[in-house]
Amino acid sequence: MARVVIGMDPHKRSATIEIINGREKVLAQGRFGTDRDGYTTMLRLGRQHKDRVWAVEGCNGIGRHIAQRLVADGETVLDVPAKLSARARLFDTAQGRKTDPADAHCVAVAALRATGLRQVVVDDITVALKLLVDRRDGLGRARTEALSRLHHLLLELVPGGAKQFLSAPQARALLNTVRPRDIVGRTRRQLASELITEVAVIDRKIKAANTQLTELIASTGSTLQQLNGIGPSGAARLLGDIGNIDRFASRDHFASWNGTAPIDASSGDQRRHRLSRAGNRRINRVLHIMAIVQLRNDTEGRAYYRRKLAAGKSPMEAMRALKRRLSNVVYQQMVRDAERVRTGPGGQTGATLQSSAAGSIPTASTSDKPLPGPARTNSRTPLLAAS
Repeated sequence: MARVVIGMDPHKRSATIEIINGREKVLAQGRFGTDRDGYTTMLRLGRQHKDRVWAVEGCNGIGRHIAQRLVADGETVLDVPAKLSARARLFDTAQGRKTDPADAHCVAVAALRATGLRQVVVDDITVALKLLVDRRDGLGRARTEALSRLHHLLLELVPGGAKQFLSAPQARALLNTVRPRDIVGRTRRQLASELITEVAVIDRKIKAANTQLTELIASTGSTLQQLNGIGPSGAARLLGDIGNIDRFASRDHFASWNGTAPIDASSGDQRRHRLSRAGNRRINRVLHIMAIVQLRNDTEGRAYYRRKLAAGKSPMEAMRALKRRLSNVVYQQMVRDAERVRTGPGGQTGATLQSSAAGSIPTASTSDKPLPGPARTNSRTPLLAAS
């Protein structure tokens, strides 16, 4: 290879680089600040080599800020997963010792030897979705925490406490029925009133966040919310974390990435699979919520779950099988959306949604195999048509 690879080990305030050629000969090294002057000096050093490509470790994490600056300046940047550079470091030294120059060297070597690394692109709408859904999830956690404290106080004020799913108006009405006279009771009532006000404020923020997410999702042309069990937050999480669905070669590849595909644990003549606890747990949670919603309603998902129970599966095994099937549904829906966006309403090629928010490149493994189950059949509703 004739090209030059500039490997980078990024930090918040500094970046260590090593420039190597196609034969892994070191051409230059250096440590630069990430401020304006340091970045300019580093960029000038890199641009001394014409056929160059920057390889940055962790472009979805600590390396995002420097990778986006390089892309904005017209540079070609590849995202090197941390596991890939760690493997190169282990093979290079047989010890795996970490220093910034050694890390930069291993990032460059990994980028030189690997194929299919994701090229970083300028942040687009999917990154905005990810930021907003992170905010929405934070509001949900804050509401749950406030309600938990409120329930604890109401248990001391009202005999039997309040019902499990409590809204702010219902809590206010319940609190108005008690008038404690002692100092402890009055203090509890005051704190409960403040918590009710806090929950009401959070509810308004959640409503506004959902509206904003819905509008932003609609602008992408996504139809994920048409699936039973996918709301604004779930659709935004899928779009934000997945980015370009085309980076997955198949639905089995996608299931392996999100952790719904079982791991092959066969030995000899014994064929068995075990639960995968790897993968993107945020996407796995979206699929879990989707499965719970379908089980609560008369859907094809609930019928599939019951068929699994009738076949001798335990409730947990049937739930895992349902999540694996729903992963196929989400994948197929996103593939259709991507094709529609590319072709456009008039049959002409349109814009595609690509994002540097997409995770590190998924690698195929034995867990890419679909969950052993019934043969493919025509589904009774459009929901599970992807199966």
